[in-house]
Amino acid sequence: MNDPNNPCIFCKINRKELIFENDFAYASSDSYPVSKLHSLVVPKRCIENYFELDEKEILACNDLIKKLKNKIMKEDKSVKGFNIGTNAGKVAGQSIFHCHIHVIPRRKGDVGNPQGGVRSVIPSKQHYTRKIKK
Repeated sequence: MNDPNNPCIFCKINRKELIFENDFAYASSDSYPVSKLHSLVVPKRCIENYFELDEKEILACNDLIKKLKNKIMKEDKSVKGFNIGTNAGKVAGQSIFHCHIHVIPRRKGDVGNPQGGVRSVIPSKQHYTRKIKK
């Protein structure tokens, strides 16, 4: 099995595969999508995780996230929501140690009960009962 970190797969950009690009980041399709049109936003600087991004990189990534959202919504009218997330550290599930942000389109009925969304990274915490304040 090839090591995606040696050499870093996100540093070897095939420009033909890019959806969008700006000075500090690019967007491409995810190689292992969890839903149709699942995309990645990747800073060009090879840094380990989101917390190492500088302000210009954060703004550049955010710009591409919004562009992806608009493109996906135009392309697929069944998309009604998104999950946006990143893994920071091996214990958080990160396997490629070059920061990348997942933009995952969601459709009604794609899972039985979407309550909790990104909370499902810890399955026992996904579904919860909201406490009523007195």
